[in-house]
Amino acid sequence: MIDHLYQEQIKDEEGLSSHNVPTPELLMMESAIGVLVSQFKAYAGSDGSADTLSRDEFRRLVKAELPNFVKNAGDPATVDQLMSSLDANNDGELNFLEFWQLIGRLASKHGGFSQ
Repeated sequence: MIDHLYQEQIKDEEGLSSHNVPTPELLMMESAIGVLVSQFKAYAGSDGSADTLSRDEFRRLVKAELPNFVKNAGDPATVDQLMSSLDANNDGELNFLEFWQLIGRLASKHGGFSQ
């Protein structure tokens, strides 16, 4: 698991110095990011690279984790079309930044923000 650290600056005789200090607990937004990263990692890698989602991995993730946010989440053709719209480098897989575009779209729609 990733260590949760923040930068603390302390003043010593020579000026300011920084060091990493463990946070006592994560804030709500930090926890939400952690969940998204964990879920991506949980689905990525079963078909190949642990850093990307294959088409089948993406289908499983959308169907299991986003059925209320993605219309027709159980329809492979719909999910394939969604994946194609996210796959910026057209390699047939989604890296985390490509996946993050989906999260941004869903959050914008869910929050009522214009796109």
